[in-house]
Amino acid sequence: MFRFLTAGESHGPCLTIVVEGLPAGLQVEKALVDADLRRRQGGYGRGGRMKIEKDEIRFLSGVRHGKTLGSPITMQIENRDWVNWEERMSATPVEAEMETVTRVRPGHADFTGAIKYGQDDVRNIIERSSSRETASRVAIGGLCRQFLAQFGIEIHSHVLSVVDIGYEEERALTPEGYSPEMWEAVEASPMRCASAELTEKMIARILEAKRAGDTCGGVFEVVAFGVPIGLGSYSQWDRRLSTRIGMALMSIPSTKGVEIGAGFDATRKTGSQVHDVLRRSSEGAWSHLTNNAGGIEGGISNGEPIVARVGVKPIPSLAHPLPSVDLATGENIDQSRYERSDVCVVPAAGVVGEAMLTAVLTEAMLEKYGGDSMEEMLRHYRA
Repeated sequence: MFRFLTAGESHGPCLTIVVEGLPAGLQVEKALVDADLRRRQGGYGRGGRMKIEKDEIRFLSGVRHGKTLGSPITMQIENRDWVNWEERMSATPVEAEMETVTRVRPGHADFTGAIKYGQDDVRNIIERSSSRETASRVAIGGLCRQFLAQFGIEIHSHVLSVVDIGYEEERALTPEGYSPEMWEAVEASPMRCASAELTEKMIARILEAKRAGDTCGGVFEVVAFGVPIGLGSYSQWDRRLSTRIGMALMSIPSTKGVEIGAGFDATRKTGSQVHDVLRRSSEGAWSHLTNNAGGIEGGISNGEPIVARVGVKPIPSLAHPLPSVDLATGENIDQSRYERSDVCVVPAAGVVGEAMLTAVLTEAMLEKYGGDSMEEMLRHYRA
């Protein structure tokens, strides 16, 4: 059984991650996990926090001499900003009077969290509901990416749009719709967008919002290549691969919608225009002429690239805050609180999307092929 837990506050000493269920003997490189963490910190529109943090993991358990032991893996990411918050985030009582946050930001977990957990200081909600937690998920994804690579599975993401700037036409969902050159262009772009022209327009749009004290949302696409036929099942609702991918991607902070394959565009077409024609080569290989299903049919992977699009709302922390309510007084106020933050997180959210998809596919691969060691699992896979 594969599972993971994350812990830690945004301005606490560190983030802690426990991953359980990876087989023994998987060769892991810390540098590859750290590289994904750097990708998450990049992207145009990120805030000042990213200039402070230099995220990298420290293995605390489960790895010896560069290989997994089969036991739980514990990783830690230091919060460098902790030195500025030691007193405010102290685990023990402090004598100094601390600021109490009572003005809630519309669209954030401030209000719902404070009411649910009975807190009169919204700081207690902000710290864990912060998107800082996604660094932990990217670390998990860095491990899972190395596991999936043993089976020839690769995962990428790219930005399709920011606010009203994006591709004018739907990208053709065909097995040949992506190339190594495209992904190189994505990684070279500060917007993680393959189009140089759109990259410039997106940056200009973010600058416009920043000057107005506003924020920007958008859409990213995440794609998994080399996924074998047969992951997931139609036998129960929660075993469908599409269900599990949808839940994982919806769990990313600021996500408001997920499409798999053609998604909502399929609802505006007829069946003959949507369904992917199946072919078999003379060598016995299966393929589809198109990939509107996004690599999943009946809740099961069909051998084509798994394609999902994720809609990310503008983040709630505005430099020109919206009206709200003060929880301490119950009074309506003209401005909510401004918490240091980003202007646009869509490029970074794509990296988190990759991590969540790697986690789902890792779990599904372990279910199907099983094994306590990589040697045993690869033997099952090859058979």
